[in-house]
Amino acid sequence: MTIQIDPHGPRLAVTPANPVPEGVRAGYFVTSDKVRLRYGLWPRAAGPQRGTVCLVQGRTEYIEKYFETIEDFRQRGFAVATFDWRGQGGSDRLIGNGTLGYVDRFEDYWTDLRCFHAGILLPDCPPPFYLVGHSMGGLASLYATTRDRMMFDRAFLSTPMVGLHGMDASLGRMAALAETLSFAGLGRLPLARRGDRRPEAAMYPDNPLTSDRRRYLRMVETIAADDGLYIGPPTFRWLATAMRAMLEAQQDRFAGRIGIPLLMLAAARDRIVSTPAIEELGLRLRNGRHMMIAGARHELFMESDAIRGQVLAAFDAFITRQSR
Repeated sequence: MTIQIDPHGPRLAVTPANPVPEGVRAGYFVTSDKVRLRYGLWPRAAGPQRGTVCLVQGRTEYIEKYFETIEDFRQRGFAVATFDWRGQGGSDRLIGNGTLGYVDRFEDYWTDLRCFHAGILLPDCPPPFYLVGHSMGGLASLYATTRDRMMFDRAFLSTPMVGLHGMDASLGRMAALAETLSFAGLGRLPLARRGDRRPEAAMYPDNPLTSDRRRYLRMVETIAADDGLYIGPPTFRWLATAMRAMLEAQQDRFAGRIGIPLLMLAAARDRIVSTPAIEELGLRLRNGRHMMIAGARHELFMESDAIRGQVLAAFDAFITRQSR
């Protein structure tokens, strides 16, 4: 597999409330199926070299959203490597309306991750490699652990998208409907949802993402600084392929294929993904477990200091103390 690296570095959106961590090296790489993805690399900031955290984001997210968390990992002695999935952030958009969430197949996210691992992580980052994934990135991370147990030493997942909130009984029917609409030529049309509106300060009180006002407003300001980062509703094609991936992850045999130590964190007040689905998968794991974070909303890394403290303590117990 040949990975093409674009030497012309991309722009990162920086605001006074969200400075870029020091030492960044940003660039583009081209996947094996010719999609250009934006990435960023950071060296460790303190302590002994513990390896590299490979951070993969949720749907609609982007590198800039994780600057604070990247610095948290760097202060623990980890280098950090991250990228924007195809169709979002600073990476190539896949359809004419670039504000819609779209992917042809969920398998394409595996292509993104394995190309990043082969083309960027292996040659440019210190081992061992630890996979940290949030939401949709958590589901993609789960698939990666079933495909190649040699890529990462451990996986730490924040509210992985193994089901959708309130849809535990209807996920299969919704997947079939989204597939039917896709086959009928409507796959690039959006499913308009109230929760997919462009974030604004006035939306904070009832937002499902975080109870921390400062971090929510930081996200609003970052999108305002670079409108191109915004992604809105998912298309029916995205829903069809993502729902089928979730249904597969809920099968008993899926947990048995996970080949590395794994910790999943669930948020007790999650209104985005299904907390019961995370718990059920956690109980089936042979080489991992799950934890519930009380009082937390969906985005654990963007939550209040008290909640983030619990999340980082879990990371330290599972990753930092196990690293060299």
